[in-house]
Amino acid sequence: MEAGPRDSSPADAEPPGPGAVGGGPLDAGPPVEPHELRPQRKLRLWQLAPIVVLGALGSLMFAFPLAFEPGGSSGAVVSMLGLLLCGCAAGWGVMAARRVGHTWPGLPARGSDRRPDWRVVALYAVVVCTLVVLAVWRVARLR
Repeated sequence: MEAGPRDSSPADAEPPGPGAVGGGPLDAGPPVEPHELRPQRKLRLWQLAPIVVLGALGSLMFAFPLAFEPGGSSGAVVSMLGLLLCGCAAGWGVMAARRVGHTWPGLPARGSDRRPDWRVVALYAVVVCTLVVLAVWRVARLR
């Protein structure tokens, strides 16, 4: 029989002293729960500020020509540029949120094995397409 460094016969073992804890130092305290060492990923202010500013600027550029309808054809151009800026800000915000781990409601988390439900994806597509069609239709009516 091969004996390792910790193998010994029961006759060689000494009985534990009066202050010994049964099982050694690993059993001495309460169990320790593992936790994540990396900090929680959040969107920081420097990430959110340009997205919010771009979205606000685009929405103002989109809204003012629609509200006041200036005389001339520049209103439609300014509105379309504002709509484009709003769309860019929305896409930028979605990508920034995705990078830190946020997901759309109803869709699986990033890296999971689940597939997205086609009904939720279709609902999102219908909502976005409807908003785009209504916005372009409203801007086209400015001419």
